Amino acid sequence: MNTPDLTCFQLTVTDHVAHLVLNRSEAMNTMGPAFWRELDAVLTRLHASGEARALVMSSTGKHFSAGMALDVFGGAIQMDDASPEGRAAIADLLGGLQATFTKLETLRIPVIVAIQGGCIGGAVDLVTAACIRYATQDAFFCIQEINIGMVADVGTLQRLPKLVPLGMVKELAYTGRRLPAAKAREVGLVNEVFDTPEACLAAAMQCAKEIAAKPPVAIWGTKQVIHYTRDHGVDDSLRQMGWMQAAIWSNAHVREAVTAMKDKRAGHFPPLAELKDFSGA
Repeated sequence: MNTPDLTCFQLTVTDHVAHLVLNRSEAMNTMGPAFWRELDAVLTRLHASGEARALVMSSTGKHFSAGMALDVFGGAIQMDDASPEGRAAIADLLGGLQATFTKLETLRIPVIVAIQGGCIGGAVDLVTAACIRYATQDAFFCIQEINIGMVADVGTLQRLPKLVPLGMVKELAYTGRRLPAAKAREVGLVNEVFDTPEACLAAAMQCAKEIAAKPPVAIWGTKQVIHYTRDHGVDDSLRQMGWMQAAIWSNAHVREAVTAMKDKRAGHFPPLAELKDFSGA
């Protein structure tokens, strides 16, 4: 996969598993302008190429990410509160940031995150857009925005209530307290807790490999149905399920999956189709 030079990340794709690593540990993997540009570009490429069948995101250093770099608000991003026009423009600025994390949710492949240390502020926005979350025993989650006088605005308050009890969301959002990994596991925010970052990442990679062994189009359809069902009623969701199954059904895939299971071998399935941008065709 051709990728531009990355300064905030490292990307590899091996055996259909993409691994995206936040690699600015000296800055606690904070999110500056380069972070947003690079993440958006990588997710766009992964979505379009069809090469990867699962994405693992992990980090380097003591903390997964300390969230938005605070100096951004005084430099690269200007939040103009001096006029109605300036304040109105803030909504579009935030919309761009929100859209990048939404790409994790709408990506055609599942996203698994391996979290160590602090997952703070914008990092909570990021991981709540993922499908599966693994954490180390020293990991913690913090809706930091309230501690610096603002409202979390890039997805945490929209996605976290879909994952954990509403009372827990309110407690974290109002107080800015830290949620330890063990409690995060208890309330369902993380799937498993591990002793070390190495064990956490190994589990994430193993999960990704298992996903990558399934028919990619069935995985994509499953992700679509789960997210649609989360946001819609039962009747609408069952109707959407019917159309989804009709759209992607493959007798050949089912035969291959069953045969591979009986033969105790890996199945062989075609990749997702490469997407072509109409404007660039």
